[in-house]
Amino acid sequence: MTSLPRKVSSALFGPVPLSRDRALGMSERLTAATSLTASLEYLTRSRDIRPGGLNDWTIGREVHFKSHPFTRAVLDIFGRDHTTFALHVARVAASAGLLLPGRSRWRGAANVFLGMSNAALYPRHRYGTDGSDQVATLVQTTAGLARLARSPEVKDALMWYIALQSNLSYLVSGWVKLIGRSWREGSALGGVMRTRTYGHKGFWTLTQRYPTAARYLAHGVLALECLFPVAYLRGGLLARPIIGSAATFHVANGFLMGLGRFVTSFIAMHPMVAYTSAPKRAPQVAGRDDRAVLGTALAAGLAVAGLAGTAVARRARATEGWPGSRTITTRHGNRLSYDLRLRPDRRTPVVVFVNALLSTAEHFGWITEKLVEDSDHDLITYNRAGYAASDYRGGREFTLQESVDDLVDLIEGAVPEGRDVVIVGHSLGGELARRAAGVLGDRVRGIVYLDSSHPGELARSKQQDEAAKRLKGGIDMFVTSLKLGLGGLLVRPEWVNNLPASYRSRAFAQYADRRMWEAGLREWAATERDFRSFDPGCALPPVDAHALVLSAQHTVDRDPEQLLMHKELADAHRGRGKVVRTAVVEGADHDSLLTSARLATEVGEHILGFLDEIGTEDASAVAEPATAGEVR
Repeated sequence: MTSLPRKVSSALFGPVPLSRDRALGMSERLTAATSLTASLEYLTRSRDIRPGGLNDWTIGREVHFKSHPFTRAVLDIFGRDHTTFALHVARVAASAGLLLPGRSRWRGAANVFLGMSNAALYPRHRYGTDGSDQVATLVQTTAGLARLARSPEVKDALMWYIALQSNLSYLVSGWVKLIGRSWREGSALGGVMRTRTYGHKGFWTLTQRYPTAARYLAHGVLALECLFPVAYLRGGLLARPIIGSAATFHVANGFLMGLGRFVTSFIAMHPMVAYTSAPKRAPQVAGRDDRAVLGTALAAGLAVAGLAGTAVARRARATEGWPGSRTITTRHGNRLSYDLRLRPDRRTPVVVFVNALLSTAEHFGWITEKLVEDSDHDLITYNRAGYAASDYRGGREFTLQESVDDLVDLIEGAVPEGRDVVIVGHSLGGELARRAAGVLGDRVRGIVYLDSSHPGELARSKQQDEAAKRLKGGIDMFVTSLKLGLGGLLVRPEWVNNLPASYRSRAFAQYADRRMWEAGLREWAATERDFRSFDPGCALPPVDAHALVLSAQHTVDRDPEQLLMHKELADAHRGRGKVVRTAVVEGADHDSLLTSARLATEVGEHILGFLDEIGTEDASAVAEPATAGEVR
């Protein structure tokens, strides 16, 4: 009787010792099944690559218009219909051959061919490829090189590479899920199963009928992914349950979510995990070379040191003011960094720029350069508390009113007494400017709203409401990633490259710095509380100042309610003697309104025209009607 528990324990726990050749053979056959299935699918859906199809190359090639001409020429060769067809036929033959028994070196060449051809065809099938194709490329290329290698040490290093990639894929997936509240709360499975693309009505019904079981299952998936490397502890004691659970997970995904190729592609990495997690005393893995682990650990250590050094360097760059920058301490103890062009002999209004959520003064680069080069207007740019070189004192509940107070204190402290201001606000900055005008009174000559926020937008705009629900999760993910030191892996976004050259390195350092995202998270929490408490039936209070309201075309095209709200911002300024102008900037979206040289220059021209107009208006003037191309 005592032998039964031992048998059960030995069946459930312990390593899965596979020989080098057997592990290679299992992996290459599983990925061959993936490639065979994929190529047969593409061949039977040839209409997708024909003119007008999902992967019409005459359209798909436009994605690569910035690539080197030689790269485009090579891609055009693979993009030809007959080339695509021939490659898939060859892949079917190679995959079918690899499913046969054998261990000869030609199998290595076939594997390398499948991996390389899959990579070559990826641009051709841009829509329709998925993670299974990427994993198959990785495993096939590496397994092929291992087959071709004569040195056992090289073979083991390559097999360790696949095993480590498998561990990394689960770890990253698990810890990214852990950031999401739905996974932590255990409600994620129901959310996934109710989607049209990957959902399963029957399973979704079960998650609603048995929420406790669904929550435990979701937490089990999290635990499996986050703790996958424990398969290597105690001589692979947990290798069997870990590998078995992961395989079951992929089979369930294949059945419930229709991700059939995921099953064979991801499970193809498991033989390498089994081979590398078995203790070296097992006869099947005798002589295994594990130096790749030490090399990986050293490389990881150097990478961590490099990421830490990059983070420190970027923090120094992000918090560095421009030459001549000044600071002011507000009533809340926040220290704001600002830059200005201010001549004592001038009496014209000072133009003050207020940035959006998760952006800095550098975003106004094209517009401020336009004003400096084409006019003699004085201006001030600054960063709110916590952004760039400005410090947030903290220690209290943050509200939008604090940012309004800081703006008021900046204007009263930096602008000489007796001079008016025109406040230019982008997005949330426009709403802060509107509220500051109520405090500053007649000292505000005018407000320029650049695709401005409206306090009622979360209640009135379904699109804004849905985006708001996703925004916090996205910011949370950025903050967590940057806390882990992953900022060094960030790729410079296109909008940074579109800024004036002298602003780019500073703007990217700010984007990759955790402080900006933490400030954005704090501001967004306060903004959402504030906006959701606003009664959408209430009219905006009147503002005794001139106004220019500029809307981005893409914003109002996607959400007509935004155009109505922008009109209400303008209406709040209408009164005797007030100039109120509105316009839609053609071709602009919410960000390119500032970051595109052409569009931002157009915005700058609008602002200059508005400044000239209100500079000559007398108190008895009546606002003129909107001109052609403007909206009411």
